[in-house]
Amino acid sequence: MAKVSQPELKRFLDKRVSVNIQGGRRVQGTLRGFDMFLNLVVDEAQEMIRPPGGGGAGGIGGVWSEGPRCGTVVVRGNSVTSLEGLENINTKIG
Repeated sequence: MAKVSQPELKRFLDKRVSVNIQGGRRVQGTLRGFDMFLNLVVDEAQEMIRPPGGGGAGGIGGVWSEGPRCGTVVVRGNSVTSLEGLENINTKIG
């Protein structure tokens, strides 16, 4: 059986991130924690609203607007499609 390793998300801790979720949804906030299943804890979370008409797949071609504030949320790992850093992230190795 293959060994499961932790995702390489330490450099994103305490930074602002945008998390794309299945179903064309997006949440932005501060990443506070994660586990080996990619479950994420996002603090000061805010749902982002897709532009009217969808703007294409995943909102491409349209500007996402701010939706309701959600506080602290846990995003289940198997629903995460991508994670994007919204601040400068240290990429030095070592």
